[in-house]
Amino acid sequence: MASSTSHSKSFPVWIRWAALAWLLVWIPAYWHTWGVANFLHLCDVAVVLTCLGLWSNSPLLLSSQAVSSLLIDAAWVVDAAARFLTGRHWIGGTEYLFDSSFPLWVRLLSLFHVIMPFLLLWALHRVGYDRRGWVAQSAITIPVVVFARLAATPKTNINFVYSDPFFHRSWGPWPLHLSAVVAFLVFVVYLPTHLLLSRLFPPPRQD
Repeated sequence: MASSTSHSKSFPVWIRWAALAWLLVWIPAYWHTWGVANFLHLCDVAVVLTCLGLWSNSPLLLSSQAVSSLLIDAAWVVDAAARFLTGRHWIGGTEYLFDSSFPLWVRLLSLFHVIMPFLLLWALHRVGYDRRGWVAQSAITIPVVVFARLAATPKTNINFVYSDPFFHRSWGPWPLHLSAVVAFLVFVVYLPTHLLLSRLFPPPRQD
């Protein structure tokens, strides 16, 4: 484990402005193409909060989004690569990337999924991993999943609030299904990531 003295650095000005510039391009493009409800995807929430974390030099925001994004982005990359190489989606969730009815340049903006894990790991290397990240992200997930159910349709299936990505089914009445979605994210996706990051990075230094 690296020394904590290297993890208390603030981010360069150009990184902070680049994060803001990205939001100024990405948000209008996604809004125009897919509508405001699209921002209820947890991966899109992660983009916004990561950029805000970089802008404000917030270890808690960056840690919470690392907990949220590392496995999810890896799954996105695997599914996109599988579709590109084999013509089949192994998990689902990247169908839009190959839908020519949407502008190519907007679809290519989704390649942030490839960059985000490296960006977040680099950020945690600089500022440390805040051990409250798992709790914070779990608290963020619950209302996002609930609002996604209100805004989504079975076709859009934002955050898989209508059917899961593996068996493509609903796990009982909607309150039970949403509880299963949240429990899966919190304990199967977030908790192992939190434990790994806690071992890899020291906590932020209190100056």
